[in-house]
This record gives sequence, C-alpha cells and structure tokens, in this order.
Amino acid sequence: MIRRVLKWGTLLVAAIVIAMFAYGFYLYGQIRDFAVRDEAHPADAIVVLGAAQYNGRPSPVLKARLDHVYDLYRSGLAHIIITTGSYGPDPNFSEAQVSTRYLVQRGVDMANIITESSSGTTYDSIQAVSGLLKAKGLKSALVVSDGFHLYRLKKMFADNGIVTYTSPAPNSPIEIEASQRFWYSIREVVLFSAYRWMDL
Repeated sequence: MIRRVLKWGTLLVAAIVIAMFAYGFYLYGQIRDFAVRDEAHPADAIVVLGAAQYNGRPSPVLKARLDHVYDLYRSGLAHIIITTGSYGPDPNFSEAQVSTRYLVQRGVDMANIITESSSGTTYDSIQAVSGLLKAKGLKSALVVSDGFHLYRLKKMFADNGIVTYTSPAPNSPIEIEASQRFWYSIREVVLFSAYRWMDL
C-alpha cells in the first residue's frame, strides 16, 4: 500500500513539474513574441513605464523608452503622455519627473504630460494610470517599455478595462544584449505567473 502511494505520489509530482516547465516555455515564447511586436496605433494617451534615473538624468534604458515615446508623440498617435515611476533610492527625483523633464526639453508641451510619481511597482503604475485614464474619460493607451515587459503590461491594462496597444523601445540596451534579454524575459515569466496566481 505504501509503495503504491509513493509510486503515484512520485508520478503526480513529475507530472506537475513537467506541466510547470511546459507552461514556462509557453509563457517565455509569448513574452518574446510581444517583445518584437510593434502595435503602434492611435490612442487616447501614450504611457511610458519608468526605469532608473541617475541624479535627474534618465538611464540609458529610460532614455531609449522616452526617445521612442517622443517619436510616437510627434507622429500624432496621441496628444497626451503619461510618465510613471516613483522616487526609488533617490528622494530628489522620481522616474516620472525625470521623464517629464526630458520630454519637455525635447519640445513636448508640459500641458500635454501627466506625471504619475506615486507608484513604485509595475502593478501599482498600471492601477494608477488606469484610474487616471478612466477619470478623464479616456479608454485606450499606447504603452511603451522594453520589449520583455510588454506582455505583462498588456494583460494588466486589459484586466483594468483599458484598450491597450504596445510598442517596444527599439534601442533598448536590455533587448540589444542577448544575455540581459534572456534573463529579463525569464524574470517576466516568474512575475507574470505571480500576478496570475494572485488573481486566483
């Protein structure tokens, strides 16, 4: 009896492990597919996810995102930009403030930018931005980040009732470097799985 229980228990554990690996491979494929898919489309607002800033200047990763946002804005795909990202370890500058200042320096009218500095995580940023959009009667967003990030962003916005188009920053240092691209995508597999697990 004990042997039979151990046998079936071992088979069950093996089946679970195989299923988890299969799901991980599938999810990784979806993440990489979205990473190279540009859905640039007219929307009510362009939303840019924050990234590190250094003493008031955007990091190379953040700069790549902002340069792409600027190009999309200049193309007339949206007339409102929402910058996101909190203060992190630097109490003097939030990622959103640095992003806003950079875009203004490039010629974007300050009146067309909404700065959302209160959110410290991707999840919190999506919640805050979704609330802002709904409060203004806006229903769609063109979301910019690094490619690896977009699959999770699109699902999160959709869960908040926002029609979402994604557009990866073409010059992302992370996406250009193969090893970083791989590990950040693996990280997204874990983070997206955790997000879905919380919803259960």
